[in-house]
Amino acid sequence: MRITHVAAAAIFCALGFGGAANAAEVRLMTGPQAGFWVPLGGQLKDAWEKAVPDLKIQSLPGAGIANIRAIQEGKAEIGFGNTITTADAVAGTGEAPLDKKHDKICNVATLYPQYFQMVANADAGVNTLKEVKGKGFATQVKGNTGELIARHVLRVTGYTYNDVKASFTNSYTDSVEQMKDNRMHVFALGTGIPASSIMDLASARDIKLIDMAEIYEPMRKINPAYKLVTIPKGTYPKQDKDVQVIGYYTHVVAACSLPEDTVYKMTAAVLGAKDAMSTIYKEITKLTPEIMAQDIGVKFHPGAAKWYKEKGIAVK
Repeated sequence: MRITHVAAAAIFCALGFGGAANAAEVRLMTGPQAGFWVPLGGQLKDAWEKAVPDLKIQSLPGAGIANIRAIQEGKAEIGFGNTITTADAVAGTGEAPLDKKHDKICNVATLYPQYFQMVANADAGVNTLKEVKGKGFATQVKGNTGELIARHVLRVTGYTYNDVKASFTNSYTDSVEQMKDNRMHVFALGTGIPASSIMDLASARDIKLIDMAEIYEPMRKINPAYKLVTIPKGTYPKQDKDVQVIGYYTHVVAACSLPEDTVYKMTAAVLGAKDAMSTIYKEITKLTPEIMAQDIGVKFHPGAAKWYKEKGIAVK
């Protein structure tokens, strides 16, 4: 038994950890099923385990807000986040549960833009945001950034969940099935484009994307980090014009307590995994150190900052 303890301690010290139950294991929070974060997490898991000797990544399902809370509470060490909610959480300026400072969160790398999309069944009579009133409205459970944005969109439109027939699901797949069965009429989610879940829905039913340009300024009053982004025509079947929606960014966050050398190697491995990740989401082909180092209002982990400095990029 003594030999086992010594061996475990050796692995522990090699990784630079001090005090965790399992030195060689880092818990990675990903996202809901049928989203991009689960397969992207798989690619990063492979890259990180190759980059850091003895490191083992345990992938766990999650969501934007839930991931930040998990790291803050010591239930995970690294994960995907959304810039809008991470910045709110770190500052403690968001809506509950982001109204308390999350001071154990450090930024690692920005990856790609996200698109908050609202898709309606073509025969649902929903062509504008105002027309969602009284309709079946599928979104994610609380703890997911998509659900928070859905709430914001309804709010600036003059509605709450009481004005729609809301369904909160843990997976995009469940929401799509509700749409296919016509139990729901509108599906709201934040992800990349084209979203596989929307493509799945479009294979069974005609759909319409709802434009959000009219609510951009009111949305910015809620959170200045919201962007107005464009889903180009032809992204989805029978989409014959550009559609403007609310946007933000996906990034990688880590516990500030993770060892500097470990995060340094993991940051380098993110760029090294660009080709593999771009097979899942083409937007990642554009990834550069400069994009990764974008200032989102969250301090960088010292290990990440060291890597960016070597690339000639000064970060905070």
